[in-house]
Amino acid sequence: MEYGLIGEKLGHSYSKLIHEQLADYTYDLVPLTREEFPLFMKKKEFKAINVTIPYKKDVIPYLDELDSHAAQIGAVNTIVNKEGRLIGHNTDYDGFLYMVRRNQIDMEGKKVLVLGTGGASAAVCAVVKALNASPLLSVSRSGKDGALTYEECRRAHTDAAVIVNTTPVGMYPNADASPIDLTPFTACEAVLDIIYNPKETRLTAQAKTLGMKGVTGLCMLTAQAKYACEYFLDRRMDDSVIEKVTCLIEDTL
Repeated sequence: MEYGLIGEKLGHSYSKLIHEQLADYTYDLVPLTREEFPLFMKKKEFKAINVTIPYKKDVIPYLDELDSHAAQIGAVNTIVNKEGRLIGHNTDYDGFLYMVRRNQIDMEGKKVLVLGTGGASAAVCAVVKALNASPLLSVSRSGKDGALTYEECRRAHTDAAVIVNTTPVGMYPNADASPIDLTPFTACEAVLDIIYNPKETRLTAQAKTLGMKGVTGLCMLTAQAKYACEYFLDRRMDDSVIEKVTCLIEDTL
């Protein structure tokens, strides 16, 4: 394999479609069990790869170098093999920032809830901080590592202005699920769900029925893929390609 994506379950992924529209290379989807993952990383038999759930943090011990974004975030979604040295990057940051700006969502000085504490949430939280949200609160089922539980969130933070879902809850094939009921969040202006399959999640559909802006993650996926492709090929690409490829993928759904 030269280029591709590793993760545990990839049946929902559009990454092959996107990358093969962005550049002239074959992009493989490589599902790995937790037992297969260490051997794959030790063999280093690839030119460059993307990384998705649940390995964005687990790949770090196998890397020789992290760029500043990946080191700050503590998660990696892009790895380039430079003559046997593995360099880690995080393009989820730029992808999510693109998603926020494309949809004109203002977070400055506003309470933002980020649902989930996995690898994707780290990049999202870094963007939210950079956009001067205040306060930024993480929410998880366990409430570990300073996160709120969902019960605490419902009890004390229904005044949040923006909610971002970084969990896989609601992703295909479990599209009937939603991580949270938005009904009590009467001050919420926008809900961003980084899930891109299905095209409309139950969470964003509910947001729209309640008069909130609801945005799913296909444009983020395409944007982060474009930035990853730049690392893969070591050349810049114009951002206009993001909208072009996003529209092409939308037309196939």
